[in-house]
Amino acid sequence: MDSTRLDVFAFGPVTLRWVQAELSIGMDWYTRCITGIRVTPVSTKAVDVSAVLYQAFRPRPAGRDWPRHAVWPEHGIPRSVLVDVDAADGPGLAGPAMVPETLVVDHGKVYISEHLTSVCRRMGISIQPARLRTGRDKGPVERFFRTLREDLLQALPGYKGPDIHGRGEHPEAEAFFYLDELEAIIREWVAVVYHHRPHSGLVDPGVPGLRMSPAAMFEHGVARAGYIEAPRDPDLAFEFLQTKWRTVQHYGVEIDRRRYNGPALTKLKGVRSPYRGPVRNGWPFQVDPDDITRIYFRDLDDRRWHALRWEHASSAEMPLSEDALAFARRLAATKYRYPDDRLAVANLLERWSLGLGNSLAERRMALRLSREQAALDLPAIGTPSVVTLPSVRRALGPLSPDQETPPDHGAPEGGDDDEADLDAFYADALDDA
Repeated sequence: MDSTRLDVFAFGPVTLRWVQAELSIGMDWYTRCITGIRVTPVSTKAVDVSAVLYQAFRPRPAGRDWPRHAVWPEHGIPRSVLVDVDAADGPGLAGPAMVPETLVVDHGKVYISEHLTSVCRRMGISIQPARLRTGRDKGPVERFFRTLREDLLQALPGYKGPDIHGRGEHPEAEAFFYLDELEAIIREWVAVVYHHRPHSGLVDPGVPGLRMSPAAMFEHGVARAGYIEAPRDPDLAFEFLQTKWRTVQHYGVEIDRRRYNGPALTKLKGVRSPYRGPVRNGWPFQVDPDDITRIYFRDLDDRRWHALRWEHASSAEMPLSEDALAFARRLAATKYRYPDDRLAVANLLERWSLGLGNSLAERRMALRLSREQAALDLPAIGTPSVVTLPSVRRALGPLSPDQETPPDHGAPEGGDDDEADLDAFYADALDDA
């Protein structure tokens, strides 16, 4: 697994500014298949890396307009055995299901975080850090980033190049992509092109001269090693959230000065915890850093997951991240003598509604809130279709006759006055972002 800064500008739907985007991927070393993709604004967090790892167990659904060869069958249905693909329920998957045994990462803070290491410990995955200043330890991943840039990114609008010599005069003046659209484009290119292109490094010693694609190498590996038994738990995503060990009090559970409670917590009050965690008599609670309005815990009796709501969740009226709440507390402390979380959240929402983020830190928080798809979400959300976007037509070839009219994401509707105001608004967009 690794992360890299993309050479394409993306557009924040909340902040209305151009932002840098980072790509995090997971790659199967044997087949070179991409098992997880995550595009984040500005920087990558531990929850994003954990979401990429989760996609190895639970691949995202395939796009509705993807060609048949790019869609993987549902896990447990080998492609060589399935006679009628249309007879299977579901739209298919965007990639193969894997069960990682060893995770090769660099020494980035998000890859050696307590969040990721605890997830790997629960899933039985060992972590192998790459050697310092030794790029060949993650050679296939680094080569993928180069292939992505040369074969896809440089054909997209807003491409700014890896350096000043490869940058256009005004890359921000072209048509733009939102963050979720950019991720959908990369996901589609991987499924349609990358997974079915022969690689010089994918060979079979028994067949000299044969060069296989990642998809063919996956079928070759399954034929040699057998079926991959992936966990079938529908609530597996909860295991990839951040774990907080806390004791249960009469008012509920307190995490970072936030109190949570719910009917499912009543049976735990006054009960001794059977866990041997870092906190004496503590219970494990799963926390999503991008949505702190609720936390989750698993009942030992029925093995079901239950949600506990934050006492001030009604004042937020939307998902609220840890960074946003911390900033709201600091902001309220400068204006009020005795602020509480309800007042801090209301003050932050008013500030965002008026100014759309006045500082770089605020824009980063708003960008994470503006993402259409959450990092870890139990309900299956289909990948948005971007097959008709101009960038996909330029990168993947001509469209079919019924898709000849792509949507225009370039300039908004309006006259010359609107264009003049827009030019003045974006005059300093790149400097701030």
